Amino acid sequence: MIVSAANVITPRRHLSPGWVEIDGPFLLSVNAGQPPSGRDDVVDLGETTIAPGFVDAHVHGGGGTSFDGGARETAETAARTHLESGTTSIVASLVTDELTALCDSISGLATLAEEGTLAGIHLEGPWLSPAHPGAHAQQHLIEPNSEDLAALLSAGRGQVRMVTLAPELPGGLEAIKALTEAGVVAAIGHTDASYDIARDALDHGATVGTHLFNAMRGLHHREPGPIAALLEHPDAVIELIADGTHVHPAALRLAAVTKPQQFMLVTDAMSAACMHDGDYTLGSLDVEVRGGVARLTEGGAIAGSTLTMAQAVQYAVGVVGLPLADVVRAATTTPAETLGLDRVGALAPGNHADLVVLDASLGVQRVMRRGEWVR
Repeated sequence: MIVSAANVITPRRHLSPGWVEIDGPFLLSVNAGQPPSGRDDVVDLGETTIAPGFVDAHVHGGGGTSFDGGARETAETAARTHLESGTTSIVASLVTDELTALCDSISGLATLAEEGTLAGIHLEGPWLSPAHPGAHAQQHLIEPNSEDLAALLSAGRGQVRMVTLAPELPGGLEAIKALTEAGVVAAIGHTDASYDIARDALDHGATVGTHLFNAMRGLHHREPGPIAALLEHPDAVIELIADGTHVHPAALRLAAVTKPQQFMLVTDAMSAACMHDGDYTLGSLDVEVRGGVARLTEGGAIAGSTLTMAQAVQYAVGVVGLPLADVVRAATTTPAETLGLDRVGALAPGNHADLVVLDASLGVQRVMRRGEWVR
């Protein structure tokens, strides 16, 4: 099959027009110009843009269900909900829980990752700061130790891709080093770390800042904290939630312009993504969704988002004013490369044929995963 469009976005080029050749579940070639004439297997998508399928490295659920618990049916529903909105690779995020329950959830999700439904698992906790818990149950927050770390990674059977933790906790720096040695991305988040501790964490191997600005010590000119450490470190990648609630457009723009090649959009979506306003849960906590904004019923803290990656892309371009090529990279190539995901995140020969087709307003028109149209 050949699929052509007015625009094709690759990791390094914007082809206008362009076309991709697909062989089963893989991309065979990516080309500029018009497709060859005389073939009867050309799908002409007209004045649209073909981009790689979106990659979400931080998402808790959608379609009324969440990844907590690790049950197949609910996890598949959440994954399918985001897939239909263009997210062809989804890393399932788990909130803090009691250790045994968390291991059970990880084990269930690991099976779905092994089967290819998920691209991996992200643990947001349980090693988070009590000063910045966000929407995590305080009673389950603990300090990291080698035994618990080994148990969680063992439950994941190699499918845990990233762990978010507060490096200032006792054992935090040691945990970062152990995660890095195990091939797991260590992310700084939900943290009260000083600038110096955050720099130490980055020197110990941490490479990601979880939802920058949110659930962490703020930026101050005399105590710059983790935000400055993450923004200035040459190797650090930052997560940004582009929904107009988590981060003001000016702050999001500042971070993205500072690290145009090293920011990745994430949704941090909870079960209410693609659903109506109402009452939901995130882990063991009750959540109210009003006007599309999710907040804890008790205390009012932001409790994830109701975003899809497609909506985040539209907001980052249309409201924040970021270049389309930077935003597409942040929603595809950067998260894939940061988490070590194979054959996804870029339109390149040999990669999976994962495509999202966008109209002039960046609305999702069609979605292909592994060479099959799913929308």
